[in-house]
Amino acid sequence: MSGVRVLVGTRKGAFILTSDARRRDWKVEGPLFGGWQIYHLKGSPVDVDRIYASQSLGWFGQQIQRSDDGGRSWAPAGNEFAYAGVPGTHQWYDGTRHPWKFERVWHLEPALDDPDTVYAGVEDAALFHSRDGGASWQELQGLREHGSGPKWQPGAGGMCLHTIVLDPSRPERMFIAISAAGVFRTDDAGVSWRAANNGLNSAGILPDPEADVGHCVHRIAMHPSKPDTLFMQKHWDVMRSDDGGDSWVEVSGNLPSDFGFPIEVHAHEPETVYVVPIKSDSEHYPPEGKLRVYRSRSGGNDWEPLTKGLPQENCYVNVLRDAMAVDGLERCGVYFGTTGGDVYASNDDGDSWTGIVHDLPSVLSVEVQTLP
Repeated sequence: MSGVRVLVGTRKGAFILTSDARRRDWKVEGPLFGGWQIYHLKGSPVDVDRIYASQSLGWFGQQIQRSDDGGRSWAPAGNEFAYAGVPGTHQWYDGTRHPWKFERVWHLEPALDDPDTVYAGVEDAALFHSRDGGASWQELQGLREHGSGPKWQPGAGGMCLHTIVLDPSRPERMFIAISAAGVFRTDDAGVSWRAANNGLNSAGILPDPEADVGHCVHRIAMHPSKPDTLFMQKHWDVMRSDDGGDSWVEVSGNLPSDFGFPIEVHAHEPETVYVVPIKSDSEHYPPEGKLRVYRSRSGGNDWEPLTKGLPQENCYVNVLRDAMAVDGLERCGVYFGTTGGDVYASNDDGDSWTGIVHDLPSVLSVEVQTLP
C-alpha cells in the first residue's frame, strides 16, 4: 500500500489530506467548494479515483459532486431527489403531522462492486440510489412506505437517514439508521424492510421506551468479516447485535458516558471498537473537558481511554456521527475530526494521536481511502 487519502467535509468546504504509508507527514488541499456545507464525501471501494460529495447550502439547495481523478477535479452530478408516489406525512416535534420534504443528502455510500452505483441517505428520511454515477436518482420507496413511516419524527438535527451499511457477503442485504426512527434492514436489495430495534431502550425519551421505532440511533458499524455483528452508538447506550440486528444488548460497560455520536470498528480486528464519549445530550463536549477516544478489544463492556497526543484539559469540542474512520493499512490507522476544526490521526491502532490539521471549519465528516 502506498498511502492514504482522508476526505474531510466541513461546514465551509471540503479538504483532502494525503500521506504515504508511514502516515507522519500530511499534505492538505482545500477548501474545495469553499463556503458550502459538505455533509459527506466518500470514495468508491472498487475505484480509488471515484469520489462522491454532498454539497448543500440553505440559499442554493443541494448538489451532488463527483470526481473521477481522486479529487483533483469535480463536476456536478444529478440533483433530482423526488419521493416516489404521494409522500404523505410523518410526525413532527410537537406531535402534529408534517409533510415529507426533501432537505439535503446526509450520507453517500458507494456500492462495493460497482463505482457507478451509489446510495444516498437524505432528510426527510428516505433512501435513494443511482446506477449511473449519480446522474439520476431513484427512491427505494419500500423503506419510507414501511408501515411505521408515519410514526417517524425528527431528532435534534432533523429527520435524517444518516447511516448506510452494506453487507459484503450478501449484496441484497443492507442496514440503515434514521434519527429518530431507528435501524431498518432489507434482505432483498431494498424492496422491503423491517425494523431492527429489538432490545433498544429509550426510557425518558419515548412514551414506550421499548417501541418498535422511534429510537434515536446515532451510528451503526460492521466489520466485513462478521456481517452479522453490528455495533451501535445510540442516544445514550453503546449496543451490540450478533444476529444481524434481530436483537441488541448494551455494551457500554465502564465508559465515562455512554452518550456519543461516532462508532467505528478496527480494520483487521472485528472485536476492536472505537467510540468518543460526550458528556450528555445537552452538553455536547467530552467529560471533564478531556478529549478521549475509548477502545474495546473485546467487542464492548471493557473500554480503555486513548489519550496520548489528545488535549486533556479545557477541550469542549464534539465529534459528529460521520466524523470517524479507519484505514486498511497493516497497523490500522484511526482518524476523527472535531467541531473545533481539528483532524486527529493515529497510525498505531489508537495508541497515540497526532493533530494532522488544525483550525478548519467545523468538521462534519471524515472518510479514508487506502491507496494502492
